[in-house]
Amino acid sequence: MGIPSDEVVIIRPPERPEDPSLITVSCPDKTGLGCDLCRVILLFGLSIVRGDFSTDGRWCYVLFWVVERGRKATRWDLLKKRLVEACPQASSLLGIEIYNFIRHQESVTEQKPQVFLLKYSCYDRMGLLHDVTEVLCELELTIWRVKVSTTPDGRVFDMFLITDTRELLHTRNRQEETCTHLRAVLGDSMCACDIDVASEEIAACLQASVSLPPSMTEDMLTQEIRDESYNSVPSSSPLSVSVDNSLSQAHSLVQIQCHDHKGLLYDIMRTLKDYNMQISYGRFDAAENGNCNIDLFVVQSDGKKIVDQNKLDALCSSLRMELSSPLRVTMVSRGPDVELLVANPVELCGKGRPLVFYDITHALKMLEIRIFLAEISRHVVGDREWEVYRVHLGDDHELCASRDKIVKGVTKMLMGWH
Repeated sequence: MGIPSDEVVIIRPPERPEDPSLITVSCPDKTGLGCDLCRVILLFGLSIVRGDFSTDGRWCYVLFWVVERGRKATRWDLLKKRLVEACPQASSLLGIEIYNFIRHQESVTEQKPQVFLLKYSCYDRMGLLHDVTEVLCELELTIWRVKVSTTPDGRVFDMFLITDTRELLHTRNRQEETCTHLRAVLGDSMCACDIDVASEEIAACLQASVSLPPSMTEDMLTQEIRDESYNSVPSSSPLSVSVDNSLSQAHSLVQIQCHDHKGLLYDIMRTLKDYNMQISYGRFDAAENGNCNIDLFVVQSDGKKIVDQNKLDALCSSLRMELSSPLRVTMVSRGPDVELLVANPVELCGKGRPLVFYDITHALKMLEIRIFLAEISRHVVGDREWEVYRVHLGDDHELCASRDKIVKGVTKMLMGWH
C-alpha cells in the first residue's frame, strides 16, 4: 500500500457549510488504532457521519467525515496535534521506511500521567459545576475523580483529581492559567483556588473498587439487562450484529446495523480493541434517519479469521450490549432525596469515556436542576471495570422535572439526541 501523503493527519474543511469536514489519517498500523482515533474525535465533541478504513497490516489509511454538534468552535489545529500523537510513528533507516507499530500483546505499559488535586470554594449558583467542567475540558485537563459538596448556606467546596494532557500542570504558569480561567467563570464568588500534586494516598483512590456504592446493584451493570430504564437506544431501532466467514478466505466480516448515537464508532472500536481484533478494511455510514450500516473485515491478533464459535458468540454479544446500552442511566432513592446514577465501561487500558461528566452537568443545567453532591468512582463487576457517576440532586428537583424527564434529558445529552 502506498503512502498517500507525507503528513500523518490532514484535515480538509467542507466545501459547503452543510457538508462535513474530512479527516485523513495515514500512518503505521496497530491494534486499537481506530479506537484511539475515534476517542480523540469524540473528546473534541465531533460526530463521525462516515468512515473508511484500510490497511495492509503495516500501514493504514483512514478517512473520517465529521460534523460539529453544537459545542464551541472546534480547535482544528489542536485536534490534528492530538490525532498525530495517537498514531504510531515511522522512522527511517538506510533509506528504508521502518514501521514502528506495536501489537497489543507486545505493547509496553503506558507511563501514567501525574495526578493533581484541584480545590476551590465559591458560592453556589445554577449550572456552576457544568461551567467549571467546561473550563477544565477546554484546558485539556482530564477529570478522574470529583468530590462536590454544598453547605446549607450555599457555599460550595469542590475537589477534582485531574491530569494534564499537556503535562504542564506542575508549572506555576499552568496552575495560574487554570485558576484564572476558573475565576473568570466563577467571578467574585470564588474564595480560593489551589492546585497541588496529589499525595500517594489520594492518588491511590484512582484504583477501582470491587465494592459498589449502596445505591447501585450489579443488575445495573450486568449484561442481562432488560429493564428499559437502563436501555439507552429506543426499542424500535434496528439492531443487528452478525459475523460472516464465507465472503473472505482471510478475514471475518462483522456486519452491524444499528441506530446512531454520539460515540457510536468509538463504542464499536473500543469493543474490538478489548477483544484484540485488528481491522483490515471497514466502512461506516450514518443515514439521515439515524440508522447506520457498518461492515468491518477483521482478524485476530494471530492474523487469522475468527472460527471459534464461542469467540464469535462472545464478540457479537458484547457488540450488541455496547450498542444497546453504551451508558446506563437511572435514578434511585437516597433517603428523602434522589440520586442520579450514570455508568459506562472503561477500556482495558484504563481510559474512560470522554465528556460524560460534561454531558451530565450540561443536561442538568438545561433542566435547571442544582447539584448538591457529586462523585466519580470506578468499580469492578465480574471482569469489567466501570466508571460510575453519582449525582445527588437538590431537594427542589421535583419542582423542575420529574424523575423520568431527568433520566431522558441526561440520556439524550449523553447519546447526542438533541
